[in-house]
Amino acid sequence: MAGEVGEVTSLLRELKHGNKEAEGKLIPLVYSELRRIAAIRLRDNNEPMLQPTALVHEAYLRLTGVRDIDWQNRSHFFAIASTIMRRILVDHLRASLTGKRGHGWDAMSLDEGILPSPERSPEIVALDEALTRLSSLDQRQSKIVEMRFFAGMSEEEAGNALGISARTVKRDWRIARAWLFKELIR
Repeated sequence: MAGEVGEVTSLLRELKHGNKEAEGKLIPLVYSELRRIAAIRLRDNNEPMLQPTALVHEAYLRLTGVRDIDWQNRSHFFAIASTIMRRILVDHLRASLTGKRGHGWDAMSLDEGILPSPERSPEIVALDEALTRLSSLDQRQSKIVEMRFFAGMSEEEAGNALGISARTVKRDWRIARAWLFKELIR
C-alpha cells in the first residue's frame, strides 16, 4: 500500500484510524520538511519569536491531534502544517502584543521558547487579518498564499495539494499578492 499511495499518506491514514505505531514511523519522514517550513516562517519574520524546533513540535502536536482530516497526500499534510504554524505564530504575537508575555521586556530564552519581537509583530498580525479577509473572498487564493508564502511550496506543489494546475496557482498567487499589498498599505 505504501508504494501505491505514498508512505507519508499511508501513515497519515493509519494515524487517523488510531494506529499509534504509525506516528512513530511518520515523525522521521516529515520532521526535516516541517523544520524547513518553520525556518522559512521564522526567517521571514526577521527576528524570530520562536525557534524552529519549538514551532515544529507545537505544530506537530496539533497536527497529530486532528482526527477528522481526510489526508489526500503528502502535499496536503504540509499545506495544513503550514497553516497551523501560521496560526501558532499569530497567536503568540497577539498574546505578546497584549502584554501577557512580557511585551516590551528584554527576554532571554533558556530553551527554544518564545523570543519577543515587538518591531515585526504588528505587521504579522496585520498580514494574518488580511489573509482572513482574503479567505472570506477567495478561499483558494488564501490557501495558495499560505502554501507559497508560509510553507515555501512551489507552484507545482501547491497545485498538487489543491488539485489545480501550476498555471492557475501562478495566476491566483499574483492576484492574491496584489490584493494583500493593497490591504496592507491602507
